[in-house]
Amino acid sequence: MRLDLYGGFGEKGRTCLGVASGGVRVLLDAGVKTSARGTADYYPLIAPGDLRDIDAIVLTHAHEDHIGALGWCIANGFGGRIFMTLECSLEMDAILASYATDREGALARSAVVEPLPVGEGALTLGPLRMSTGRSGHMSGSVWCALDDGSVRLDYCGDMVPAGSTFAVDPMPRADAIVIDASYGDDNATLAERSAQISSWIAAHPQGCVLPTPLHGRSAELLGLVEGRLALAPGMRDALEAQIGNSAWLVRGVAAGLAARLAASTDWHEGEALPEAALLCHDGMGMSGPSQAILAAAARERHPTLFTGHVPAGSPGERMLAERLASWIRLPTHPTLAENLALVGASTATRVIGHSCEAAVLDTLKPHIPKLDSALATGDRVEL
Repeated sequence: MRLDLYGGFGEKGRTCLGVASGGVRVLLDAGVKTSARGTADYYPLIAPGDLRDIDAIVLTHAHEDHIGALGWCIANGFGGRIFMTLECSLEMDAILASYATDREGALARSAVVEPLPVGEGALTLGPLRMSTGRSGHMSGSVWCALDDGSVRLDYCGDMVPAGSTFAVDPMPRADAIVIDASYGDDNATLAERSAQISSWIAAHPQGCVLPTPLHGRSAELLGLVEGRLALAPGMRDALEAQIGNSAWLVRGVAAGLAARLAASTDWHEGEALPEAALLCHDGMGMSGPSQAILAAAARERHPTLFTGHVPAGSPGERMLAERLASWIRLPTHPTLAENLALVGASTATRVIGHSCEAAVLDTLKPHIPKLDSALATGDRVEL
């Protein structure tokens, strides 16, 4: 089995892993790098000739750094099969609208998408037998395990091993594992950060802005806001879709989230920022409702809290630099302890990390000696 690191290794964004065995080539994810918008580095580092030789693309979930380059792949020669869960396909349009060109978006929307089953033996692609499971990151998000008869590979995608909102399934044992290394050696627990975020929101009764992806972290934040809550355009529909699909949720949380959603109000563009916690689709501040909302928040010095990745060069980064916003990371990726547990349970002898810069990856190396922290986008690995 051969791995081609096309994106997301030694960097944050454009996650794209090539897996080749027995003449069959598969891409796991095809994302964009938001901090590199307008440059060639926005897309995976894969040539058109290689794209034409790819037999299938398997997409683990609908966030821009994993699915935003699907249309670009098609535009540059990919003509193989496309697999994603039904939930991922329903969430895809919002991502394409924010992160793909009009042509790329049209190509992705018109492509034939095959449903990705969840479970053992979900797919067989030549010699590759693929199993999948819920990854806990958002509705419709999965991990993938590939076995070609000689080598077993676990690919975590984005994962929340011990989340309180989205369910996760245990991964099988493997010879090699590609972990979600987004947080490096950060070991702050979900409970600790949730308490900090709840306290911050409560300390701003005049209202605040909470930028968040439409899917995933939005549902996590919904459960943390105890006071008045307002929703920017598009957020209610996204939350209803996530809460309504209980198969992806931790047992018992749907009713509480539904009640919280029912008690929220809708905010409309052109209105003054509300005296409530306002959940808005972040678009990294580069697209969607967050463009106008963050501009107004910065102008009015309205409290704003970022709880996830803030790309370089984004309006969010500028607000943080100018002390016009705060940042408390809500764990929607594995903490150090969770990655240690994942690697230990896998029994893998080879560990590769994705979705973080090289310096962050280096912080994991002392804790995970089997981690190859020197690998970067453009490298090739033989297993």
